[in-house]
Order: sequence, then structure tokens, then C-alpha cells
Amino acid sequence: MDILLDEAELHLCENRDDRPASSQIDLLVIHSISLPPGEFGGPWIEDLFMNRLDPDAHPYFREIHKLKVSCHLLIRRDGQLIQYVPLNQRAWHAGISNYCGREQCNDFSIGIELEGSDDLPFTDDQYATLAQTTQTIISHYPAIDKKRITSHASIAPDRKTDPGPLFDWPRYIASLESEPPSVV
Repeated sequence: MDILLDEAELHLCENRDDRPASSQIDLLVIHSISLPPGEFGGPWIEDLFMNRLDPDAHPYFREIHKLKVSCHLLIRRDGQLIQYVPLNQRAWHAGISNYCGREQCNDFSIGIELEGSDDLPFTDDQYATLAQTTQTIISHYPAIDKKRITSHASIAPDRKTDPGPLFDWPRYIASLESEPPSVV
């Protein structure tokens, strides 16, 4: 059964497959992305994940338009949550990666992209959505806890820097210690 989040807008992409049968989902990877670099709000991130990025729309796109990548979830600057891959399936977000000696992090992780860059702070709306979404993920996958959340930079240090130095890890981790709001 596919694990889809009720609070997310669903835009299923093709860039996904089944995880190895022996994989336990026990890692959450935080990323950031902006397309073109440093620009927000356009259709380009989704176009990349949906394999329809126009190489003529921006010079940078000529380098990346043939990539087959995805994430499970994207959090836009305004806090909007979009799901591209069911949580139980493998998204193609980590690439060549290693976490505590385990390679192929896509096999056992969930990837969340934040619309952002290394040189701009993330928004309050993004932190709020990220905290709520993380708590939901943990409810489905209790092997993920605060110690099993990492950055793309940590699992691919020679290739990646995201979510970057302005991501407020203490704020994010502290937000996971509070109880989720009750629904009346």
C-alpha cells in the first residue's frame, strides 16, 4: 500500500521504484533546491522531477535537464507541501551516498527538499511544515528519530552542501520535541 500524506498535494512522478525487499526505512534526509539557482516560485523544480525541464528556458537547465531525480516531498517557500513519491517507494534523491557506512541511502531513506539555497534563510512556514511532516513520517516509520535525520551534505560531502549553512538545525530539532497540535 502506498504511503501518501493527506496534507500534501500529490504530483506523482516516474522517477521512483521499489526499495530492496530487505530495506528498513530508517533515515530522513533534508535537502534544498532552487531552479534556476537562487530563484524561487517557478515551475522548474516540478519540471525537473517530472522529466519535462526545458533546456532552453535557462542556461543552467542545459546541464541538468536529462537528470532523472526526485524526492518524496517538496516544501515550497510558503510552506506548501507537495508529494512526488509514496514514502514506501524509493525516490532518487541521494545519489552516490553513505550514511554511517551504509551506501545507497535511497534504499533506506526518505528525502525532503526545501525550496531554498545555501545563502538565504528558510522561511517560518517551511520550518512549520517540515516539523509537522517529520512528525507524520516518524509516526509511519518509528526507526527514524532525531538522531536519524541528516543533511544531503552529510551523506554526500564531496558533492553536496545542502541544505546549507543557514538551515537552522537547532530550531528544527527543537520543533520535534514539542507535541504535535491536537485536532479537535
